[in-house]
Amino acid sequence: MNQTPKSPSPPESSGTQSGWLCVNTDQNFDDNPIQHAVRAALDALWETLEGDQPNNLYELVIAQIERPLLETAMARCENNQSRAAECLGINRSTLRKKLKIHHLLEGDAAL
Repeated sequence: MNQTPKSPSPPESSGTQSGWLCVNTDQNFDDNPIQHAVRAALDALWETLEGDQPNNLYELVIAQIERPLLETAMARCENNQSRAAECLGINRSTLRKKLKIHHLLEGDAAL
């Protein structure tokens, strides 16, 4: 029997967070606005290459998307790393590592 894992319980409302968005990974994302924006940005990138073959396109795209994703998750979770990690579906130590890589930890001089 194939069971879908339960989504996490929403946190207590702090007045600024509207709750949790649970994404069904089985759903079709063809009409997803994020996917359209990424596709448009990738099309523009390919145009700037003028026929040249990119070397590390995957790493480039992930690096460009990951920082704003982390910033948004931290802001929406009021800088609570545990909640942000849960929201992102990663463990807290992975989140901390990524925040450090992107100089997003509190007290980081590059903020």
